[in-house]
Amino acid sequence: MVKKKKKSQNLKAELKINNKTYSLPIYDSTAGEKVLDISKLHQESNYFTYDPGFSSTASCESKITFIDGNKGILKYRGYDVAELATKSDFIEVTNLLIYGDLPNKAQLNKYRKLIARHTLLHDQIVNFFQGFRRDAHPMAMMVGVMGALSSFYQDSLDINDPHQRQEATRRIIAKAATIGAMAYKYSIGQAFVSPKNNLNYAENFLHMCFSHSAEKYKISPVLAKAMDVIFILHADHEQNASTSTVRLAGSSGANPFACIAAGVASLWGPAHGGANQAALEMLEEIGDTKNIKKYISKAKDKEDKFKLMGFGHRVYKNYDPRAKILKQVCSKVLKHVGIKNDPILKLAIELEKIALKDNYFKEKKLYPNVDFYSGIILRAIGFPPEMFTVIFAIARTAGWTAQWTEMTEDPIQKIGRPRQLYTGKVKLKYGQNRSTKNTR
Repeated sequence: MVKKKKKSQNLKAELKINNKTYSLPIYDSTAGEKVLDISKLHQESNYFTYDPGFSSTASCESKITFIDGNKGILKYRGYDVAELATKSDFIEVTNLLIYGDLPNKAQLNKYRKLIARHTLLHDQIVNFFQGFRRDAHPMAMMVGVMGALSSFYQDSLDINDPHQRQEATRRIIAKAATIGAMAYKYSIGQAFVSPKNNLNYAENFLHMCFSHSAEKYKISPVLAKAMDVIFILHADHEQNASTSTVRLAGSSGANPFACIAAGVASLWGPAHGGANQAALEMLEEIGDTKNIKKYISKAKDKEDKFKLMGFGHRVYKNYDPRAKILKQVCSKVLKHVGIKNDPILKLAIELEKIALKDNYFKEKKLYPNVDFYSGIILRAIGFPPEMFTVIFAIARTAGWTAQWTEMTEDPIQKIGRPRQLYTGKVKLKYGQNRSTKNTR
């Protein structure tokens, strides 16, 4: 059954080109801006639109996540993310994102068991890690191994089979934490640690990362809760670059493991998932609290290439709602672990205080964002900056699989095929305009 979009009453847009008028339907959203439907514009007018970065283009219809950047609102399936971070846990939020409503107790218990039974990786996958250099970035391992899952779990590749789709999403979510932990262990030269399914998702991840044969790792409830909140807050964020990548890859009919691997690769970029690592690297560059004013001046200077990472957001022109939550979590974590022997954490707290009082940042609404606080928390827990994006990817498997499922089940979805504004050369004959430069 084809979904019908609800049109706004008495509203339509008209576009006039060369004295010819084209009528564009207007659709209502349940929250947020109305949408102009230009899907037939090229067919009717032989014109198409130009929108670099897709900042004014809705690529799909979705019921999963809603963001109001001006008001600082983030909701999963209608639930405020702050309430979910306080009252829920990552697996319940994952279930909510994928299935559309909060599960009852029996459903949630069943889902926890279904996730837990997939935490182990096929034994041969361990051999994949031996092929990576020891100094390989953990995200390189994450991309490779996630894509390789399709060669081991061939009973969940048929995207037209609802059961196989569900099995694939559960495997991806469960195994992402194991792959991430193994990437960390491999990068520091320690033996892999098997998951323990009597632990919750966040606890199990910490166990796999920090336990080893010489010394048992005692899981702190404070750190486990902080890890769980980080997972929840990073679970989905509407049609961002990596989610759009997953949907675009999925639109071709690619298997779910390949689509999620594509999302991991997109997330790796420093302008996306790598921003929290960049924020910590910035702090290391600043080096000392006595240098903060100097670097804030550099950040204000338009001629200076230095950027104050971890402040401001493309979508949020108000305080990032995730940052508000993580600021509270950050205080609890730092109190729990102490920061006496970590100058970088001391520097981060001092930088936050100074920036929040500076009129320049207030006027431009450059508040500390989710990347600033998550980086501080993850460092305090014991993770190196190279692991920050891996943790982001683990969390985002919830949103990616939910978005992929929604796209696959959408009867009007078609393969993604953006157009272009061509500005290259035309009508050259072979041999014309041959390069004389030797710089290639």
